[in-house]
Amino acid sequence: MARRRRRKLPQEPVSAKIESLSHEGRGIARVEGKTVFVNGALPGEDALFQYKKQRPKYDEAHALEITNPAAERVEPKCEFFGLCGGCSLQHMQHDFQIEHKQSVLLEQLTHIGKVKPKSVIPPLTGPIWGYRRKARLGVKYVDKKERLLVGFREKYSPFVADMNSCEVLHPSVGLLIEPLQCLITELSLIKQIPQIEVAIGDEVTALIFRHLADFNDEDIGKLKVFAEQHDVDIYLQSGGLDSVVPLPGTTARQLSYSLPEFDVTLNFLPTDFTQVNLEINRAMVPRALELLEVNSEDSVLDLFCGIGNFTLPLARKAVNVLGIEGEHGLVERAKQNAALNNIDNVEFRAIDLAKDDLNEDFLKGGFNKLLLDPARNGAQEIIEKMNLKSIERIVYVSCNPSTLARDAGILVNDKGFKLEQAGVMDMFPHTTHVESIAVFSKKRK
Repeated sequence: MARRRRRKLPQEPVSAKIESLSHEGRGIARVEGKTVFVNGALPGEDALFQYKKQRPKYDEAHALEITNPAAERVEPKCEFFGLCGGCSLQHMQHDFQIEHKQSVLLEQLTHIGKVKPKSVIPPLTGPIWGYRRKARLGVKYVDKKERLLVGFREKYSPFVADMNSCEVLHPSVGLLIEPLQCLITELSLIKQIPQIEVAIGDEVTALIFRHLADFNDEDIGKLKVFAEQHDVDIYLQSGGLDSVVPLPGTTARQLSYSLPEFDVTLNFLPTDFTQVNLEINRAMVPRALELLEVNSEDSVLDLFCGIGNFTLPLARKAVNVLGIEGEHGLVERAKQNAALNNIDNVEFRAIDLAKDDLNEDFLKGGFNKLLLDPARNGAQEIIEKMNLKSIERIVYVSCNPSTLARDAGILVNDKGFKLEQAGVMDMFPHTTHVESIAVFSKKRK
């Protein structure tokens, strides 16, 4: 049987009407019967676009010119938008971004989970610029340009974007891109620093320099001067995460953030997982507790608890709380944070919730409220293993609407729950990332 010849990718720009918007916020056009996803285009617009990639069932392109801009279109604030892959939606009004993300969530719940919430929770919004407190910046010396680049990756390639500032990074780092380029250019390891990790607390900004060879004494001196000038703490990472250490000759300050509504302070290491958007997190935690309807008689199970972001506020309201987390280091920090806040009605355990042979006592019940905050792959494994008969109410915080939808289907169709409410939280403005929250209650027999 003859192999079907692939249509040659057009080299010249093509014009087409944008019909709708994909889940990832790309315009959808049809050219010769084939779907084309067009970055930077909005529904209703006539777009002139350049093809970038060809797939068997669809093609990918980038808008070059828009002749009839949609009402939802705005001028991107960042001059590097379109080149930098850190943001995808700056050309879209913020309200329309939220509306789109809400529609993605509801569509996924319907089509994947076969469920529909009784009501939609109003979107949780906050600052849309300078919000990002966790990031990984690429570092690369480009021989052809004869200069060093620091920034996010380009939209269509693994190369580091040529940028000198960032509008979504917290200003303590967003305004440091160019100074960091100048600093690393002066170091002996100019070609042996592949990335810089960023972690920002309430008062302290930490930068972790990954390095593939040892810094010399002169390098260390320059790094110290930079840290003092810009009020940042610098860490060095020569290998895995266990190799991260403060810059020699310096004492790193404690990273922390507060949740004032609950009189809770959480300390963390620069390598720990924490929420990217502090202001949304400060609004998300009380919303989660409100939806869970926590009171002084509740016994609450918090799965994927991290450093205690939800667990410790829960313990302020409930009679007792058990937090489960797979990473031992995070559990140690959670225990320390409980002691720091004088909270003694909470217990933390380090357990891999994805293990096939999991046989723990918490699986058998003993709790009447459940909070879930899993990673992108969701909580299917643990939901299917748990005895949920004693659970009256569940709040599920998700960073992936498709896995939330899948798990919602299990809870509603197999485990005897109703999907009461669901909605989005604007954790990552100007990106396609959809953070959401859903609340489930036990069906009455």
